[in-house]
Amino acid sequence: MLEARKLVKSYALPGQPPLKILDGIDLSVGAGEMVTVIGASGSGKTTLLNLLGTLDTPDEGELLFEGNAIFNGNKCMLSRKELARFRNRKIGFVFQFHHLLSDFTALENVAMAEFIGTGQLKPAKKRAAELLENLGLKARFDHLPSELSGGEQQRVAIARALMNKPMLVLADEPSGNLDSRNSRLLYELMASLSKEHRTSFVIVTHNEEYAAMADRCMHMQDGLLHANAKIET
Repeated sequence: MLEARKLVKSYALPGQPPLKILDGIDLSVGAGEMVTVIGASGSGKTTLLNLLGTLDTPDEGELLFEGNAIFNGNKCMLSRKELARFRNRKIGFVFQFHHLLSDFTALENVAMAEFIGTGQLKPAKKRAAELLENLGLKARFDHLPSELSGGEQQRVAIARALMNKPMLVLADEPSGNLDSRNSRLLYELMASLSKEHRTSFVIVTHNEEYAAMADRCMHMQDGLLHANAKIET
């Protein structure tokens, strides 16, 4: 479903040689597969997610989605409008800081993802309500983010990521601000969603216990991804 081939990414530093973050990344993700990426801070995990999510452009390499090239080197094969539509319809994002809109309710935050793309509010709210109910938040539809717990806010963020029925969800340290109980529940939820909805997940985490819940765990080191056998807990 998703394939990265020899992705390279460097960043320019004033008065210094470019700093190479990714040095030839290869990664394939199948439909409904949950893949975790672990590694030290600064190893390039977030940079990788940004490339997979088309939020940034590689210097070299290829990124393919369902066999179709999105990036070939630093050239995007889609127009800016096509790329924005692809990202909106095919990819969901969950971040450590959930980035919910503080003045909107949980229902409105989730519905917004579809409403922006279609302009149709009523069906967007209907699907948002179904997602929130499935994630155990039926009693929280009309609550503002400030009225929700950390775990509830992250579930709202997951519902928002799933709103447009993406094939791929990218999550960057999604449990970073949660306690151990809510962190484990969050990873169990994502593992369940990947199987029930055939949604693929690529999740960056520093926690090997949670990484072990995935189908595969990859280790990022020195700009490369190394395949790990599934970790036993």
